[in-house]
Amino acid sequence: MDEIEYVWSVLGGDAALTTRVARAARPEVLEARLPVRALASACVGACALAAAELAARRAAPGGVPAVRVDDGAVAAAFTSERHLRIGGREPVSFAPLSRLWRTADGWVRTHANYPHHRARLLAALGLARDTEDARAVDAVGSLLAGLPARSVEETVYAAGGAAVALRTPEEWAASEQGRAVAGRPLVERGVLDASPARTFAPVPPSAGALLPAAGLRVLDLTRVIAGPVATRTLALLGADVLRVDPPGLPELPDQHVDTGFGKRSATLDLTCDQAAFEELLGAADVVVTGYRPGSLDRFGLSPRALAARRPGLVVARLSAWGAYGPWAGRRGFDSLVQVGTGIAALEGTADRPGALPAQALDHGTGYLLAAGVLRALTEQSRHGGSRYVEVALARTAAWLSAGPAPDGASGAGRPHGVGGSSTMGTGSGAHRVCAAGDAGGPGDAGDAGGPGASPWLRERESPLGRLRYALPPVRFEGGPTDWERAPGPWGADAARWV
Repeated sequence: MDEIEYVWSVLGGDAALTTRVARAARPEVLEARLPVRALASACVGACALAAAELAARRAAPGGVPAVRVDDGAVAAAFTSERHLRIGGREPVSFAPLSRLWRTADGWVRTHANYPHHRARLLAALGLARDTEDARAVDAVGSLLAGLPARSVEETVYAAGGAAVALRTPEEWAASEQGRAVAGRPLVERGVLDASPARTFAPVPPSAGALLPAAGLRVLDLTRVIAGPVATRTLALLGADVLRVDPPGLPELPDQHVDTGFGKRSATLDLTCDQAAFEELLGAADVVVTGYRPGSLDRFGLSPRALAARRPGLVVARLSAWGAYGPWAGRRGFDSLVQVGTGIAALEGTADRPGALPAQALDHGTGYLLAAGVLRALTEQSRHGGSRYVEVALARTAAWLSAGPAPDGASGAGRPHGVGGSSTMGTGSGAHRVCAAGDAGGPGDAGDAGGPGASPWLRERESPLGRLRYALPPVRFEGGPTDWERAPGPWGADAARWV
């Protein structure tokens, strides 16, 4: 079973449809010890096939359109933040305190891109939150050098910050959270009630590109990368996507630009504007959440609570560590999950942890989530029922970390590992070692996607200035090739449907 067949089976798709997918392999991109390129192409390919399937259900009587996955387009999209230019300016990437630190007994990774996480990290270590960056780096480095890594992890987490100690794959697999993650499917799906089958308005094939999500309203309650990648993809496919954030918790500006294509952005305080939210929910078809499991439950935003108020809804949820196990409530980001699950150890050397050539857990999980939503919509049109879809960065990491089969092996008996198929090669074996502030993250945009990245980039004007950006990799015959809407300022739109 190759990777796209595996992902498609996890999504509940008809195995016969995978013959509609063709792949242009480019071994020179996303090189790593782990089969990152295989994972990336499989996630994008399954998402494109789910889009093509829904398009056929709505508007393509000739059958499911052909899907083409090009590794070059996939690599550019998985490193989109490195290609982005805003008025000619390179985006701000990882903050000075977001990095690997050597500790008394190993390594720890911190994430402090958001001001509140930076403040909590400094407070946990007894440092003033207004400490200037250069002095903070020196002070944190000196403190952590004398502390055990797992002690730092627990102290920072207890203070509301984000830090994870380096673990080997074996240590992660033996941990309670590692075992909990390993026991779950790559994409969790289910039916919440017996709502009637969804009836779609037809999408005329003559009305331009096939847009399988046209007419659907998606309420986007996600942040950072994976969730916004999923909703950005749904916007590409024609959905009206409204991203809603708390007014006191703004997104990082450049990150908002990179993942904001096709969407509108509004702010809403759920603690005092519940009526406004209920009005949005009453007309929504899909709700996507990306906050820590349980953190939105007090607002009535669990899948069952949402479906009870809006029967026929699709609820999609993303988390870092999974909605189960002792780490279910912990904060997490791609770079932290790489360190905690053993990926950084696998990609590094004896002297220093490494990193993947892209934030592949974020991007891959985002496309898996979008694919799950699209398949849920197709299944609703046949069988009805409010539905839920759940994914986790740590579960995607487990799939990747299962590793490739040896060269020439068939991959038989490895349904949960990437790279077991000769058609989805594993790269050259090159790896990338983290520098002090690196997360397998931003580098020079000219080489971020590997050779030949430029065909997958485009420029356009926007309310934020002239943008250079990576084109979407989700492609099928007759489908869209770019977003209709450029991103605008964060929170500038009204919290209502068009």
